Amino acid sequence: MDFLSAIFYVFATILVLAGLRVITARNPVHAALFLVLAFFSAAAIWMLLEAEFLSLALVLVYVGAVMVLFLFVVMMLDVNFDTLREGFWRHLPVGLLVAGAMVLEMVLVLSAEGFRGAPSPEAHGFDYSNTRELGAVLYTQYLYAFELAAVLLLVAIVAAIALTLRRREGVKRNDVGEQVKVRREDRVRVLQLAPEAPVGAQPDAAPAGEGAP
Repeated sequence: MDFLSAIFYVFATILVLAGLRVITARNPVHAALFLVLAFFSAAAIWMLLEAEFLSLALVLVYVGAVMVLFLFVVMMLDVNFDTLREGFWRHLPVGLLVAGAMVLEMVLVLSAEGFRGAPSPEAHGFDYSNTRELGAVLYTQYLYAFELAAVLLLVAIVAAIALTLRRREGVKRNDVGEQVKVRREDRVRVLQLAPEAPVGAQPDAAPAGEGAP
């Protein structure tokens, strides 16, 4: 086994263990931190595959932005996790069935001839840019899928903000219907003010014939 293969197995083992801890950790904050570790391990594997842009994007975007959003949502939602765990044993058979189907799919993919015969990444010249190659494929062949993913992320952000403001005392809410029905007379009042002399201006001179006796 060469050095690159050993590094791959190390990061792959960390990725699998971190993924297991994401779904088994009782504390949601700990689960989010294990997900960060899984992202770092996946980024290292992508770096070994010479996908530098995807590796850096995974660290900067997901670890630096998405996971921070996850932590904020977990801490602000104030979810009662004891209530969520009440139906664990009732839904366990369905969960095991879904998990078994996913494991079977992964085994079929890993045992396929095309997957095992996939060539390793070839060395490229110094002027090669996988970012340019990825952009050319992403904005031509997968343009609609990319736009759909962007819309789904926007909807998720709006939903997270709406969930943090649900039924809390002291939270200001806007009635859209009342805002639409508002009139100008209800919001704008015109005041008539007397003109004021500029600061430091001299008073006007008295008219002729009105001077002191």
